[in-house]
Amino acid sequence: MNTSTPRVFIAATRQNDGKTTVSLGLIAALQEHFPRIGYIKPVGQRFVEIEEQKIDEDSVLMDAVYHLDCPLVDMSPIAVEPAFTRKYLTSANNESLVKRIQTAFDRVAWEKDFVLCEGSGHAGVGSVFDLSNAQVAKTLGCKVIIVTQGGIGKPIDEVSLNQALFEKEGVEIIGVIINKVLEEKIPEITRFVRSGLKRKGLELLGVLPHQHILSKPTVGLVCEELRAELLNHPPTLNTLVDDVIIGAMGAQNAMPFFKRGVLLIAPGDREDILLAAGTMTFPGSPDNMAGIVLTGGLKPGASVMKALQSLPIPVLLTQADSYQVASKVHDVIVKTRPADAEKISLIRDIVAKHINVKKIIESL
Repeated sequence: MNTSTPRVFIAATRQNDGKTTVSLGLIAALQEHFPRIGYIKPVGQRFVEIEEQKIDEDSVLMDAVYHLDCPLVDMSPIAVEPAFTRKYLTSANNESLVKRIQTAFDRVAWEKDFVLCEGSGHAGVGSVFDLSNAQVAKTLGCKVIIVTQGGIGKPIDEVSLNQALFEKEGVEIIGVIINKVLEEKIPEITRFVRSGLKRKGLELLGVLPHQHILSKPTVGLVCEELRAELLNHPPTLNTLVDDVIIGAMGAQNAMPFFKRGVLLIAPGDREDILLAAGTMTFPGSPDNMAGIVLTGGLKPGASVMKALQSLPIPVLLTQADSYQVASKVHDVIVKTRPADAEKISLIRDIVAKHINVKKIIESL
């Protein structure tokens, strides 16, 4: 296996701490020092099917944003589908899985100056099939950066737990990045966390400010998660959802809530509310609602449907009831998508500004 190309492994203290955000921003920052960068997510858990291959969503994102000239199938060598663990425990094939990861790494590293490897959760994720993040980092000969969320005691506690598993595998930790910290708390948290990590023999590489935009889903993502039907042809599905309102009151009382970024959830037979929402929506206006979700599989009458189909905002139809839809929107895991140009630009900026890239390079 290739052992000469510089590389780093991005891990976290838990899922959704910001590994992909950090990875996305780091590639841009590292390209100033290493023009040709490869990317691999050795073990992926959220995947899409492309040309009959299961490819991790994050690999698709990196390829779409940076055009890394790496085979997609090698950027995502192992996709953990629902039956994967049962099959492995029935008939373990660790040697072949390790070989697949090593071969994929060699391919993404071909003619590259640097390879960024992204993990899939905390250090122990994957242990059930003998491919924990710590074991994968060791297999690839990577040093590790751990990403964790804001605070003082909790992130240090969680980093220490992960540190123990990486060190058990003989994997060196370059340092820690604290993510999602309120802007006004950055100076205090930086001071105390740096001190706390130093006592554990770890470096603080950066503190990223919390950005509300990164935690808001787009209407397109809501549509995917609900498996909803799009009833019209809006100019974009990338509008951010700032708030949700359930249309359970009278139309007159609901109208003050039809504001910018609001997603209206209402049964399709609440024609009064749907028409009221339509009167508050104008082509090209920056103050439009984010969209409308019709629930219960109900469609309004022909005249109201025609009015909805002409709106410049997305109108979705789902079989679920209003409560189920609201709960699902609230719980949706927001992942950056290739079309999220505003989010991607922001991520690049905050990583370049708040992470000590020079220190990372010096530690490789």
